[in-house]
Amino acid sequence: MTGRRGAMAGETPEARLKRMRMRSWRRGTKEMDLILGPYADAQLAGMAPETLDLYDSLLEENDQDLLPWVMGQRPAPDRFATLLAEIAGFARARLASGSGQ
Repeated sequence: MTGRRGAMAGETPEARLKRMRMRSWRRGTKEMDLILGPYADAQLAGMAPETLDLYDSLLEENDQDLLPWVMGQRPAPDRFATLLAEIAGFARARLASGSGQ
């Protein structure tokens, strides 16, 4: 299913970003849609390849696990800890600025 750097076989970089953005906005829970969607819109295009791979892996996790990790209610797996801290900080800043919707 996945090939080099987590991209699906034959997937162009543009198609990969589009897929990841769509998957960020259509999670299954509204809470995670509102956390990952804006983050993806703002950050994906500028991510290093290794970070894109990690984010792509993160998108495979269940929302029931992701939300407590982002909210700091449960410790995140070590491999995701830095990325989840960045996502949580982005979400907090967005909420504080009043653009939470």
